[in-house]
Amino acid sequence: MTERPTILIVDDAPANIDLLKGILRETYKIKAATSGEKALHIAAKTPAPDLILLDVMMPGMGGHETCRQLKADPATAAIPILFVTGHANAAEHAKGLTLGALDTLVKPIDPERLLERVASVLKA
Repeated sequence: MTERPTILIVDDAPANIDLLKGILRETYKIKAATSGEKALHIAAKTPAPDLILLDVMMPGMGGHETCRQLKADPATAAIPILFVTGHANAAEHAKGLTLGALDTLVKPIDPERLLERVASVLKA
């Protein structure tokens, strides 16, 4: 049996982490971080996560800066990132793509859309 893919969920709100975990844990192994700084530390460890779900708005190091640093580090640059945000607008989506994220998912999260998007990214 092959190992289940690992997803790193990064969000400063534990309730949001729990929500995403609840949707994903049957199919994927889950790691969590409550800050951008913690996410950088976890992502750099071996084995690296197969995907990062990254909240945009966090105190301290926000999602955009976390993404910039992940993409600048050769050890983590290839990890796919999906932003998660409460701001559904074209500018936010475009900024995420510019920073290297594959997509932006909008809160409240649609469980079916989340599962489809995660499966699609991990198949690529």
